[in-house]
Amino acid sequence: MNEPRGLHPAWVILGICFINLFINYSVRLGYGVVLPEMIRTLGFSRAEGGSIYNAYLLTYIIVTPYTGYLTDRLGARRVISVCLVLLGSGVALLGTVEHLWSACLFFGLAGLGASGLWVPIITLVQRWFAYQRKGLALGVLSTGYGLGFAVMGVAFPWVVDHYSWRHAWFILGGMALALVLPNALALRSDPADRGFRPWGQKGDPPPAPGKGRFKVPLRRILRDPNFWIIGASYFFLSYGLYGFTTFMVDYAKYQLNLPLEQASLLASIHGFCQILGVLTVLPLSDYAGRKRTILFSNTVITVLLSGLLFAGGSWASLCTITGAVAVFYAATFPIYGACAGDYFPKEAMGTVAGAWTPFYGAGAILTHWVTGRLRDVTGVYDHAFILCAAMAGVSVVLMGLVKPMHPRQSEIASSPKVH
Repeated sequence: MNEPRGLHPAWVILGICFINLFINYSVRLGYGVVLPEMIRTLGFSRAEGGSIYNAYLLTYIIVTPYTGYLTDRLGARRVISVCLVLLGSGVALLGTVEHLWSACLFFGLAGLGASGLWVPIITLVQRWFAYQRKGLALGVLSTGYGLGFAVMGVAFPWVVDHYSWRHAWFILGGMALALVLPNALALRSDPADRGFRPWGQKGDPPPAPGKGRFKVPLRRILRDPNFWIIGASYFFLSYGLYGFTTFMVDYAKYQLNLPLEQASLLASIHGFCQILGVLTVLPLSDYAGRKRTILFSNTVITVLLSGLLFAGGSWASLCTITGAVAVFYAATFPIYGACAGDYFPKEAMGTVAGAWTPFYGAGAILTHWVTGRLRDVTGVYDHAFILCAAMAGVSVVLMGLVKPMHPRQSEIASSPKVH
């Protein structure tokens, strides 16, 4: 077995994946920042603005189960590199649109690329870090999407002031395309392929490449009640979170009548508080356990979304709620993804996490249509935000029904350091 000299390759891979997520989530979460100016100049309704995002999410949720499967079979390096090409092309083309159909088409292409920039990445990172270090690694990794959102909140008003909203997409598309080569050259799908242990693992060396691995039949996964319960919880929480996050800048600008620069600051507050969340909540999940952490996090999110009803249009209250939601928002997606390794064999992590993506995506798609339509009809976001809080509450109830983890992981999980 080779012992790495100097920096362990796991940290190099983590750094590259961090940059991937920074760009990917600058696009995904940054859409809500660009939305008010984009629909104003193109003459779209909020429901149509939600439909553009849903085109992204629709291709994302259809293809992600296959990218998770392909990650387990072909390796993350190939999947991530190809998907960066698709993401960069779609985002750059989005800056050229004049009509709803072309906006949906190009952002749908971006969603196709994004399908390979979450499940393959968290699968890859979990393989390079020991079980007891997953929360730490995912916490560091996940600061990438919080930072991406925060930067968009600061940079977008400047881009609009000096150029236009179109240049935001040109810049992000070019950055995604520039990442293709570094990913293709540096990523490796499994530490065993290079004779390394995952970082932080003690004990016997890893098996030689191709040995000691087995394929987990998909039907075995689908027969497990935990797969469906966790997936359903993911759906309801996604509805609650995206209903607020996607439209919060528009809410501040057009319902609270704040200037764009001030409204966009909500994205920066959200993004920076996400960094705090992933650096605290995710590492704590290594000790408290994934289920307990999700139950606590989802409960707090439900309470905070309910608090929007009592904020009364106060800027200070809105900032406080936005920041607090972001702390737990940031931890939500990697913690649900980590459940794939906790409740199912490690050989199926990519497949399981990918198969959960349609639940998450369906919640986000539904909330964009419903929230946008309710705002168009009523003229306010109040009714839509009430529904978001209720849906988050359902996610708590469902997660409470999850049974003890997969037997293969129970011996490790019973360690006092983990649970």
